[in-house]
Amino acid sequence: MAGMTGSFLVAIGLLLSGTALAQPIVATPLPPPDEQSPTAQPAVPPKPAAPVWVTQGTAVVQALDKVNAQNATLTVKVGQTARFGSLTVLVRSCLVRPPDKAADAAVFLEATDGREPGPLFAGWLVRSAPAVSMVQHPIYDLRVIGCAP
Repeated sequence: MAGMTGSFLVAIGLLLSGTALAQPIVATPLPPPDEQSPTAQPAVPPKPAAPVWVTQGTAVVQALDKVNAQNATLTVKVGQTARFGSLTVLVRSCLVRPPDKAADAAVFLEATDGREPGPLFAGWLVRSAPAVSMVQHPIYDLRVIGCAP
C-alpha cells in the first residue's frame, strides 16, 4: 500500500508542477485592415431595406351598430371624416404592407360619439390583429377592412 501511495503522490506532483499541463496559448495578431489578401473581394454596400409599411390615401373601415344590427362599409380619405349613426370617424393615416410582405393594413383614426363628451377612441387599428386594437363601445364596433390608393 505504501508503494501505491508513493506513485500516486508522484503523479500528483507532476500535474502540479506543470509538466503534464498543456502548453500556453500564443495569440496571433490580426493583420492591419489595409493589408488585404490578394483573393479578398471588395465589400459590397448593403441594399436599402424595403419599406415595412406603404402609405395609402383612403381607408376602408367596417362599422357595426350592435343595437340595431346594422353594418356599413365606410370609405374615408385620409384627413376626412365619415358618419355612422352618432359616430364620427376621422382617418389620420392608412398604411399597407408592401407586395413582398404578408398582406396587412393599419389605420390611425379618431372616433367620437355625438352623445358622449370627449373622444371615444384615438389610435391604430390593425387588420391582422383586431383584438389588440379595438374600439370598445357598447353600441359600435369598428374594424379595418383595408386601404386603397
